[in-house]
Amino acid sequence: MTPFPRETLRPLTPYRPDRRPIAVDLSDNTNRWGAHPGALEVVRAAGAHELTRYPSVYGDGLREAVSRRFDVPLEAVSTGCGSDDLLDSAFRAAGDAGESVAFIPPTFSMVEIFARMNGLEPSPVSAEEACDPTALLEGGPALVYLCRPNNPTGEVAPRDWVERLVEAAGSGGPVILIDEAYADFSDDTFLREAVDFARTLVLRTFSKAYGLAGLRVGYAVGHPDVVREVEKARGPYKLSRLGESAALAAFEDIEGWVPRVVAEVRREREYLFEELDARGLSPLPSGANFLLLPLPKGDSQEATARLREGGVAVRPFPGLPGIGDAIRISIGPRAEIDQFLRTLDEVLA
Repeated sequence: MTPFPRETLRPLTPYRPDRRPIAVDLSDNTNRWGAHPGALEVVRAAGAHELTRYPSVYGDGLREAVSRRFDVPLEAVSTGCGSDDLLDSAFRAAGDAGESVAFIPPTFSMVEIFARMNGLEPSPVSAEEACDPTALLEGGPALVYLCRPNNPTGEVAPRDWVERLVEAAGSGGPVILIDEAYADFSDDTFLREAVDFARTLVLRTFSKAYGLAGLRVGYAVGHPDVVREVEKARGPYKLSRLGESAALAAFEDIEGWVPRVVAEVRREREYLFEELDARGLSPLPSGANFLLLPLPKGDSQEATARLREGGVAVRPFPGLPGIGDAIRISIGPRAEIDQFLRTLDEVLA
């Protein structure tokens, strides 16, 4: 008999982040300024048809909007139930059971989970080895995953490093997945260039800058050959009618709410960095809507618990490769950042 569950799935445990309600939640990198006003109007005005009728098969309205915004071919765009859905689908499309996924830890925690869910083997490559990006191609992985800006460190891989990676992959190498969930808060994106490389796909989300995490909307841009296979692995009806309509309202507001929120996130990120630095701490530079704070003499789980007792939630990261214990702080409005700093001072004391 075939064993159940299969061996690659057996070690996995359900994802269970601490989501207990708390006064100041800076733990999940969602938008602390709320949801896009245009998207809220769409949700409030929704009629029964938004719930009773199936959505478009592949989110064609959003695909067309992405194609127009970035001036890329329609066949180079896919959509999904959050960028996680597209990441999962890309793993299924590109790798057979037993093949590997290369990545540089620490990075997005779901990468190893999605790999094992799809019968693939996680293949971590140290940051030291990956100074030469071709190290990620050694051993012939089916996929290479790169988070840019990286979660949880906030690091933005240099553009020339990324170009060397995708050029080395060529047309016969692994699929290069570039996760740009936080690219709205950075000055750099590889989205338009992805179309020109035979094995590249860039993933984006509406969960961060647009404030639509609860609606689960994502999209991807890449070479049409890659997109076509991801669409086959993804299946139909993954983007809800309401989610697509709300995302469109937010996405087409190019000069409005999102740029103002992004500018404020950057200001508060700089403020928090300077305040932590003034306390003798060493936050990592970040191109995202969070900062990672190493705790060289502390326990991240204990620090997180004590911060929660003071009414502030952050995300603990114990034992990160090359970093050690750390906490990740999502950027919020000044009042929330000041509350975190006051509580942190009490914990440090």
